[in-house]
Amino acid sequence: MDEASIARALHVFGVVLWIGGVGFVTTVLLPAVGRLKEPHERVAFFEEIEGRFARQAKATTLLVGLSGFYLVHIWGLWDRFTDPAYFWMHAMVAVWVIFSVMLFIAEPLFLHKWFVEKAQSHPERTFRLIQRMHWVLLTISLATVLAATLGSHGGLAF
Repeated sequence: MDEASIARALHVFGVVLWIGGVGFVTTVLLPAVGRLKEPHERVAFFEEIEGRFARQAKATTLLVGLSGFYLVHIWGLWDRFTDPAYFWMHAMVAVWVIFSVMLFIAEPLFLHKWFVEKAQSHPERTFRLIQRMHWVLLTISLATVLAATLGSHGGLAF
């Protein structure tokens, strides 16, 4: 087995854990929290649970970024970023950047504090905002996974 095969397997492994986790949080955890907790408890409970997932998400986004960069480099795929036919390459990087900024910069610097403050004054509205944000991120992520899978296997050849 060569290094590229290992890198590709780690890349897919990371994407499955990362985006699968986002899918679980969005479609299972958030609706359950909404049904089981009072409005003033929802954001705090969600933050506690998602904090555990955040460690996994950080590790897997790091793994995906490093393995993706490695694959682009060893396969010499940099020119694909200049060709609109490979839009899915841009989409993968964009999703990775969005999540990386959220996980490593926005959340620890200000987002967590902002949500806590908003939840104290408007708990229901804040929880709905969290749900909407997760649905947007999940939708973009799944569309990117579909496009990247099709594109990397010739299904989007123009």
